[in-house]
Amino acid sequence: MKILMIEDNQSVSEMMDMFFQKEGWEYVNAYDGEDGLDQFKNAPDDFDLITLDLNLPKLDGMAVAKEIRKISTTVPLIMLTARDTESDQVLGLDIGADDYVTKPFSPITLIARIKALHRRAEMGGETDTNNDNGDFDVTTNHFKLSTKTREAYLDNVAIEGLTPKEFDLLRTLASNPKQVFSRDQLLQLVWEYEYFGDERTVDAHIKKLRQKIEKVGPQVIQTVWGVGYKFDDSGLDNQ
Repeated sequence: MKILMIEDNQSVSEMMDMFFQKEGWEYVNAYDGEDGLDQFKNAPDDFDLITLDLNLPKLDGMAVAKEIRKISTTVPLIMLTARDTESDQVLGLDIGADDYVTKPFSPITLIARIKALHRRAEMGGETDTNNDNGDFDVTTNHFKLSTKTREAYLDNVAIEGLTPKEFDLLRTLASNPKQVFSRDQLLQLVWEYEYFGDERTVDAHIKKLRQKIEKVGPQVIQTVWGVGYKFDDSGLDNQ
């Protein structure tokens, strides 16, 4: 794996340098937003994952993330920031971040999140050479989803612009219609690691996922108050 780390704090970069070497990963450091964006523009296919600080000189992390997503909608992107407010988190997810880590963080935690996100991205890119017709492996009366093509449709209308994490969240819920998942369960199933009780990550992703679903049809992600979330499109039968 080759990582682009856009981080202006040299101490953080040096700390992660040791952990990246231990994992045997290649990495490139950029210490300001402009340099980081140029590194990616010059070789977008070279990087398997990006970690991006929010507060950067020359060009801030939000602006860098927007430009990165114009170049690639699929490269995994983890945003690092000292700010820990829901609005910052939602904004980061809105512009295409797949994950959000607040400083100070444990290097081991960041490594675990990098591994989980990279594994998800690799699984999403796998293809079946014996079946390239885009068969849907999740289907209901009104919804269908293909993990091979990473496409989801509601009443045959494509749900556009899903980030890798939003797609995985939708797949988890839709694979078990009407089953209620707690936030902790979704953290473990979709993110594959413990978020140490940070349930706002689930809520932020659900909010963005709902907005994209509502662009094509009625809402199928429902809140079960005091418990969590479920997928249910049975209400569409009479519409």
